[in-house]
Amino acid sequence: MTSSPAERAELERGLAALSLEASPAQLEQWLQHLALLRRWSKSFNLVAPGELNQLVPRHLLDSLSIARYLSDGALLDVGSGAGFPGIPLAVLRPELPTLMVDSAGKKVRFLRQVIRSAGLPAARAEHARIERFSEAMDFRTITSRAFSSLADFAASVRHLAGPQTRLLAMKGQLPEAELKALPSWAELNEITALSVPGLEAERHLVELRLRPDRD
Repeated sequence: MTSSPAERAELERGLAALSLEASPAQLEQWLQHLALLRRWSKSFNLVAPGELNQLVPRHLLDSLSIARYLSDGALLDVGSGAGFPGIPLAVLRPELPTLMVDSAGKKVRFLRQVIRSAGLPAARAEHARIERFSEAMDFRTITSRAFSSLADFAASVRHLAGPQTRLLAMKGQLPEAELKALPSWAELNEITALSVPGLEAERHLVELRLRPDRD
């Protein structure tokens, strides 16, 4: 699977703007993900058709914009869909065990194909509803992108979050109403305005920590 020189150049410029270093092999892994996404999108609705020519800024670089906020240790990506941000982060940080969970079987099949094709031995994808999902892994970071409200995100992963776990929710405009609706056991740590190369839309990262559910 090949990518256009323009897409590769756009990715390289974006990485430089984000101050991220990547090997030629990692570039190929990211571009392979996008090529597979375009192929599978002919049969499955993985992203909106109008976004297929904007995958680098809208999805890949957007995902990588949160890389500096990851903790060392296992990563859980909730509602991974077409693999964002889970796959881009797994490529950038191959030493981190990365688990992607989605409730749509076709999306999990796609994720597993990307994991095999790109060669990501520390990554895996599971078909499950996150609120019923059980995993013994000690997650240090739990991410979500276009998944749900902040309160629903926090509630759905509370049983998987430990005292050191950071929740990173990727949002567009600052979700004022969602912030006000957070339960008392969800602590707002930080809100960061993100700058994504090639993307003019507002992007924010909301970081939460959760008090354990002792019920």
